[in-house]
Amino acid sequence: MALSSSNPLDIVDMSPLLVAEHAAEQIARATNVDRHDVAIVLGSGWEGTTEDIGEVVADLLADDIEGFSAPAVAGHSGRIQSIRLPDGKHVLAIGARTHLYEGHGVRRVVHSVRTAAATGAKTLILTNGSGGVDASLPPGTPVLISDHINLTAESPLEGPTFVDLTDLYSQRLRDLARRAIPSIQEGIYVQFRGPHFETPAEVQMIKSFGARTVGMSTALEAIAAREAGIEVLGISLVTVPAAGIGADPLGHADVLDVGDSAKPALKQLLSKLFSEITEA
Repeated sequence: MALSSSNPLDIVDMSPLLVAEHAAEQIARATNVDRHDVAIVLGSGWEGTTEDIGEVVADLLADDIEGFSAPAVAGHSGRIQSIRLPDGKHVLAIGARTHLYEGHGVRRVVHSVRTAAATGAKTLILTNGSGGVDASLPPGTPVLISDHINLTAESPLEGPTFVDLTDLYSQRLRDLARRAIPSIQEGIYVQFRGPHFETPAEVQMIKSFGARTVGMSTALEAIAAREAGIEVLGISLVTVPAAGIGADPLGHADVLDVGDSAKPALKQLLSKLFSEITEA
């Protein structure tokens, strides 16, 4: 039974953790999988990249699960899949990201992460399509997130909840990723609120901060994952040069085009990565 006829995350006095637990129970019943070991949130340009990591044992519409919404942005499948890896472990692949700029509030933005934690996942891979702040990163380049700068002026933590973010993006998981793909680069990621792209002046500002990639997701989800005790790996796919870095106008269609072109390489990356993570 649903917690309410409207989205329960919109009810101020209802615990978002309770909603996540209820969503996890629905996923367990629908997939016949009691526990998921790893979760991945698929960002723009990453749709279809988990096709080769294992056997899809269940494929659900995300908005059939408590607290989830149909995607508002092209490039997100709107589905939640349970995938059995060759070693028998299970991956929860979430293709239904809610962005802060959609106006639903931070609880909805991080609900997928809290639900993943409630399904039992101890490892989370957050992916996104990003702008390249560093001109040496051409479109199609995957970049590990070593740290982030949150410029949304928001936090998913409520009340006096003090969480240490010093090592938010796991060094252990980044080392495993480099073992899988030795040439992969890493750097600082910046999240703006969106939905507009950044100005050239803003890009130059964050470049002076040491940023290499920029986007409109991920940081708030990573903070919620740390609160939940999940080990986090972040991967940005550079899909366009950030404003002022390249000469061409920016558009979401370019993000999707680069994602399609990069899909074979990303599928290979994830196949190797999941093998490393589950064997470690």
